[in-house]
Amino acid sequence: MNLAVVLVSPKTPGNIGSAARAMLNMGARDLRLVAPRCDHLDSGAVAMAVHAADLLREAKVYPTLREALADRDLSVGTTARLRADLAPPQHPAYVRPLVRAAAAPALVFGPEETGLINSDLEQCQLAVRIPTGDYASLNLAQAVLLVCYEFLQGQDELPERQRKTATREEMEALYGHLRETMTLIGYTDAVRARHTLRLWRAVLDRALMSSAESRLFRGLLRQVHWKVEDAAARGTTAPRQTPAPDAPALDLPAPDDQSGR
Repeated sequence: MNLAVVLVSPKTPGNIGSAARAMLNMGARDLRLVAPRCDHLDSGAVAMAVHAADLLREAKVYPTLREALADRDLSVGTTARLRADLAPPQHPAYVRPLVRAAAAPALVFGPEETGLINSDLEQCQLAVRIPTGDYASLNLAQAVLLVCYEFLQGQDELPERQRKTATREEMEALYGHLRETMTLIGYTDAVRARHTLRLWRAVLDRALMSSAESRLFRGLLRQVHWKVEDAAARGTTAPRQTPAPDAPALDLPAPDDQSGR
């Protein structure tokens, strides 16, 4: 598998060398460093890499995470924490089939002290969390070893997964709302609507939305309806100078709503 391991702003040469050794143990060879704060070819890094010294010397250095991920078709971030506006991290075993199906996946690790920040995780389609005991702080090389094992050497037996998805009634209501909105804004017409909606069904059904997420999506559609009707009533698409007092609510889930995953 063409798996790239991306280390964002690593601090110490020894950790980079140890991560390279962990990669080689699991069969990964593409090491990428984003704005490292040390020399990855320092003697301490080479000593910790042991037989992975060549992998260390071949590592690519990038100024930004965006550039490091530019040629990847799937990026998976790592985090031990829940973030308010980001999807919660999953068990690596659940993500394994997606990684193995990708042509050019990347596995992203953050700085030793803080891990990945929100703006880093936003650039990753998925996030994973390594199950641990109460003490969840792993050394960088340990984390690289464990997640690379899951993706490259792990078996396909998955632990039981519990996820409460939206009911089909909720999704059918969403699709009816979506069709009305597409027709309203001229995105499709009566002739093409059924085919267009089938394409959208394929995309949204793959997302396995929760009830809260389906309400969030429909809140957006309601706002589109209101905007179009308001513009028609005023004879202009220019925005109002002040918010309309009767603008529809957006049905946003609470920041700590984790029912979607």
